[in-house]
This record gives sequence, structure tokens and C-alpha cells, in this order.
Amino acid sequence: MACEIKTWFGLFLVLLAACHMQHCVNSSQVPCLFIFGDSFSDSGNNNYIDTVAKSDYLPFGIDFPTGPTGRATNGRTKADIIGELLGFEKFIPPFANTTGYDILKGVNYASSSGGIRYETGKKTAINNIYLGLQLQNHKIIVSRIVAKLGGLSQAKDHLSKCLYYVYIGTNDYALNYFQPQYYSTSKTYTPEQYAQVLIDQLSTYLQALHKNYARKLILVGLDKIGCAPLSIIDEGKPGCVEKQNAAALIFSQKLKNLVNDFNALLIYSKTIFINTTAVALDNSTGFTVTNVSCCITKGNGFCFPDSIPCFNRNEYVYFDGIHPTEAANNLVALASYDSSYYGNVTHPIDINQLAQLITGKQT
Repeated sequence: MACEIKTWFGLFLVLLAACHMQHCVNSSQVPCLFIFGDSFSDSGNNNYIDTVAKSDYLPFGIDFPTGPTGRATNGRTKADIIGELLGFEKFIPPFANTTGYDILKGVNYASSSGGIRYETGKKTAINNIYLGLQLQNHKIIVSRIVAKLGGLSQAKDHLSKCLYYVYIGTNDYALNYFQPQYYSTSKTYTPEQYAQVLIDQLSTYLQALHKNYARKLILVGLDKIGCAPLSIIDEGKPGCVEKQNAAALIFSQKLKNLVNDFNALLIYSKTIFINTTAVALDNSTGFTVTNVSCCITKGNGFCFPDSIPCFNRNEYVYFDGIHPTEAANNLVALASYDSSYYGNVTHPIDINQLAQLITGKQT
């Protein structure tokens, strides 16, 4: 086991080093990366709004180069690592505090507790930036890019070459559908119906993104949300909460179908699907603790401020009650970037191939 995990991380480091070398010689693979999502990708947007869904304190960021930033993990998120693999020298900045020409490299709009639906997370977190508002923020950035590049034609060309990473939907289950004390969605919809409602709304948002010149989309499926430590604690019995996993799987299957639909209809674009559950996060890849959090958690699953986390963080899947460790993020990000390292994760191509793809005529 130890040998196998060293091999995995060795491959990761070799590939990461190669990407940094590429950056030094030929910049990043794409001109910019735009990130939409929730706490799995938030890099500091929630620091600036009135919400309890914050992670801008230790032990969050204990392994991050600059300490706590608002990332809900001990180090980097999947989006951070994918950015590094693409050759970006700096992390993509959050919308909340990005300025100047930084926006030409991309912006992170993700917000902890946010969802596809407006009301998701509002009952328990007080406030968040849901996907619709994230897209409004992106429109603001697009207008600024038009101004900085000197015209719409130049902005279209720039934006059409970028990658758009969309990883959202977990909270529409964890902080909506499976909270019947606050929301009526589980009484209104079957899991099949609810997943379709979410996909229909997401499809509308993605088409709006396409109208703003997005041509290379990465859509990430949901994790096994019923295996998160908080889900298990709330259920009150050992083992994953399979009804939650089953609901998440329905959503992810429909998301993959949406990718196929987009690729058939939007002929000058390319969209890919990432199946995060295809990556084994268990003993076979060096994770010895798979359903217990590394830090001491509060009732909402986040770490207690200034609590002492576990020391063997590379062996834990979860840092707190909800969010993966950097080690888990490393493995999934690498498999998403390069499918040759781990099969059945990406469809129909991987992120590396998407980055190199010329999508054709832009309109």
C-alpha cells in the first residue's frame, strides 16, 4: 500500500513539475480558467459575505502556502490543482477581491453552501452566492475583459479558448433535499424528478454561459455524499447513507447525459464530464481513514476554530465533516486532468485534451 501511494504521488509530482516547466517556456495551456461552484472550490468569496459557511481560519489552510484563505480543506482544492496542472503560475483569484489584469487569467466565483437553486443553503448558512448570481458576476467580468482587450471581438477570441469548470449540486441535496425540516423539495419531488429539475436549471445556466462565449466546459459529477462524516453522524448509524448516494448518482448520470446533449447540439463547443466517484479513495490508494474527519468538527461539519487536526492528513479522505483533504483532491484532480493515470473518470475526453482542443468557429 505504501509503495502504491508513493507511486501515485510520484506520478503527480512529475506531471506537475512538467506543467510548471511548460509554464516557464510557453505559459499556461489555456489563457484563462473560470471556476463556478460551492465549498469544494471556494477560494475566499464567502469571506466577504454574511454567512456561517466560512473556512478562513485554522486549521483550514494548515498546509496551504499562505495559511487560511477560505478554502474548506487543509491545502488546495481540486480546482487549484487543476489550475497548476494546466500551467497557471498563480492560483485563480476569487471574484471578491480580484482586480486589474488578473481577470484575464480567470476568476473563481465559487461560494460555500451555494447551489444550483437560489434557496439552497440559505436556511442554515444565512447567505451564499448561488449559481445564478455567480453567472451574473461572470457577466461583470466579461464586460471588464471586453474593456481591457479593446473590443468585443478580441474578448470573444480570448474567452472562447478558456476552460470553464463547474462543480456544483452537492448542497442542493445536503442543504436542501435532505433537510426536510427546512425545505419541501423531498415532499414535492421524487429523487428522479428532483435531479431533472436541477439538471434543467443547470442547463439554462450553462446555455447562458455559452452565450458569454464559453466554449470549453468541464462539468463535475457529485461525490458519494452519503459517505461524508457529517452525513453518517446525522444518520446516527455506521456506514454510508445509501439513499443520499443513490440520489447523487441519479444527478450525475443525468449530468453526463447533458454533456452528450451539449456536444451534439453545440457544434463549435466541447463539454466533458468528470466522474469523481470512479477514483478509489481507500486502502488501495493509501487512504486508511475514509469516513472520519481529520479535524474536530462543529454541528455544520466545519472544523472548530484553532482545533488541532490529525497529523497523518495524507491518509484521510475527509479533512472536516464534508470536504476532502488535499491528498484526496490531488488524486481526483490528476485523474481528471489526465485519464491515462486512472480510467473511467472523464468523458468523452480529459481536461488535458480539452485544453488542447481547437473548438472551431466562434460566434
